[in-house]
Amino acid sequence: MIEVRELRKTYREVHALRGIDLSIAATGQIIGLLGPNGAGKTTLVEILEGLRTASSGSVSVLGLDPSRASGALRARIGVQLQTTAFMNDLTVMETLKLYAALYPQSIRLKVDTTRIQSVLQRVDLVDKAKATVRGLSGGQRQRLAVAMAMLHDPDLYILDAPTSGLDPIARRQIHDILAALKADGKTILLSSHYLDEIEALADRVIILAAGQIVADGTPLDLLARAAGASTLWLEVSGAIDPSQLVPQATFEGRDGSLFRYRTTDPTAAIVGLADSLRTSGAQLDDLRLKRPSLEDVYLQLVGAA
Repeated sequence: MIEVRELRKTYREVHALRGIDLSIAATGQIIGLLGPNGAGKTTLVEILEGLRTASSGSVSVLGLDPSRASGALRARIGVQLQTTAFMNDLTVMETLKLYAALYPQSIRLKVDTTRIQSVLQRVDLVDKAKATVRGLSGGQRQRLAVAMAMLHDPDLYILDAPTSGLDPIARRQIHDILAALKADGKTILLSSHYLDEIEALADRVIILAAGQIVADGTPLDLLARAAGASTLWLEVSGAIDPSQLVPQATFEGRDGSLFRYRTTDPTAAIVGLADSLRTSGAQLDDLRLKRPSLEDVYLQLVGAA
């Protein structure tokens, strides 16, 4: 679906992209795109969408060059920009009908009232069909932006920060929509600033820093690269020496009634804990484990870059 080779983009003295190589196959998956402000995420997705031209390198999206066939490409992909400019006095239904009218005739024929109603159902805006855009909440406006991208039933979606600035409930609603699209076999390139969102949704994670890809793999692949240790909290009844309780971990002190340990091998630590409990006769009342997160990997990679 996407093939990028040696992609570079320069704005005078600023090198926004520094030789990006990227390949995304035609399979239903969510690909998360992460990176700090200025990393080149928006520049990359806007080049893929045909909104910007590359300084050098080659780009193919659905077999088309976005810089030469942007109109044909936009008819085949679903795009939600970082900021969507709506006509606030139109209703939700009028907005979708207007947007559908911009497509070529072959697509307009498919986007009828039944299709619009189906899309409204998918994004949970049926009860807002006659409401003006001006009266929508932030989360409802973002769902409308995703609905606009869904109208023509594309196979590839490119979404730039669709949950930015939303409250947790509105974010979860967007997450549910993306999960349903993936279940339908759609491929979604999702740019986001929320690491927990990407860790929960993405099948593949691409991290950009200083205009370069510094990591590309599944969330589990990236977590395996984390140099950080896991944290283990225990609450134990009985006379025990906490410093000797978990042989494969380092005792760091107490957090209230819980003993806190650090370990690079949590599995071995828990096995050692079980042996210690059997030997001492102490009772385990509570156990909590925090493994290295995608945030830990992200901070390491972005910091190094």
